Amino acid sequence: MIMHLLDNIHAIWRVLGRNKIRSFLTMLGVIIGVMSVIIVLSAGAGAQGMILNQVKSLGSDLIGVLPGASDEKGPPASAMGIVVTTLKDSDIRELIRSGSAHVVAGTGYVKGTDTIVWGDNQTDTSFTGVNASIVEVENAKVENGRFFTEEEERSMARVAVLGSTVAKELFGEEDPVGAQIKIKKSSFNVIGVMKTRGVSGFQNQDDQIFVPLNTAQKLLLGIDYISFARLKVDNPDNVDAAMEDARIFLRERHKIDRPEEDDFSVRSMAQGLEAITQITNALKLFLAAVAAIALVVGGVGIMNIMLAAVQERTREIGLRKAVGATNRNIIEQFLVETVMITFIGGVIGIISGIFISYIISLVVRSLGYDWDFIISIPSIVLGCVVSVGIGMLFGIVPARKAAKLNPIEALRYE
Repeated sequence: MIMHLLDNIHAIWRVLGRNKIRSFLTMLGVIIGVMSVIIVLSAGAGAQGMILNQVKSLGSDLIGVLPGASDEKGPPASAMGIVVTTLKDSDIRELIRSGSAHVVAGTGYVKGTDTIVWGDNQTDTSFTGVNASIVEVENAKVENGRFFTEEEERSMARVAVLGSTVAKELFGEEDPVGAQIKIKKSSFNVIGVMKTRGVSGFQNQDDQIFVPLNTAQKLLLGIDYISFARLKVDNPDNVDAAMEDARIFLRERHKIDRPEEDDFSVRSMAQGLEAITQITNALKLFLAAVAAIALVVGGVGIMNIMLAAVQERTREIGLRKAVGATNRNIIEQFLVETVMITFIGGVIGIISGIFISYIISLVVRSLGYDWDFIISIPSIVLGCVVSVGIGMLFGIVPARKAAKLNPIEALRYE
């Protein structure tokens, strides 16, 4: 049995060698399909790791407060891009002052984008309105100059602290401290430059400008609410207690009697990680399923080409049956040929997918993101198994057609 199979493989290898271009084109659909699945799974795992690492980098002692209600398993409306105006800076200030014994610092956030101008230089970037305590909340450091004070924040001072990337793009090697820049046609004094932080919390922390929250709200954006807030807890073990304190305080402040009527959401970093993991896992599976469609298309292409091969090799089939080959022998011959084509295509697709995934990881890392190059053994095994399965599934029709040929009529075929 094994010798018969080896003879079949040897004979089929010679056939494939005689028609290299057609053999490659036959494999192409499987190559693209398997390659796509490998790339999607690798890129999905890399993206998931990057997002989770960014969230973890913010610290396990942080609580997020967002406007808008949500159930425990879904994101709040504000996280989906819907503007909700129920959360105010005063809510966060009072919560820090008297809402919980475990909250040691906190800040609200508002964001906008604009073309920042200094002299003849300009750059497009985002500005972030925050409280002075962001330095403590995010463990950020000022490399040059200083951060603004609570007094400057209360007085709506027009001061700005630049991210390192913005400082370099606008000022080059010059010291920006003391210079005046324009944000939305308003002049701001540069008082400091942040130390390089890289990407964290879904944003390049170096490509932004920090201004006092009140100034950003009233002067730049014309709003009286905040987009979200972060609270720093004295100990990660007290996160749950601090979250419950925050919920009770905000319900009292917003005059809410029942939890289902909440107009805010309080989430811990662990909950955020769990939600993000579930979303990214579902996204990975969806993208892999879409990429797998290419495998089905490749399988249909192989079936069509093998049906044409049966037509071309009618006399060969007739001759084999005339000298004693059974229907089973003919089916085995064409099935083994199809499986060999798809298996070789699958191996090439796996190698190509790994190579392209590695290139993607290098490119993303060069952009400053913490991207892991991940190729899982299950994805490689899946690629091999699926390619062989595709060969058997789509090879059975041509094989059965070949086996049904009448040997006398096949020998007369021209």
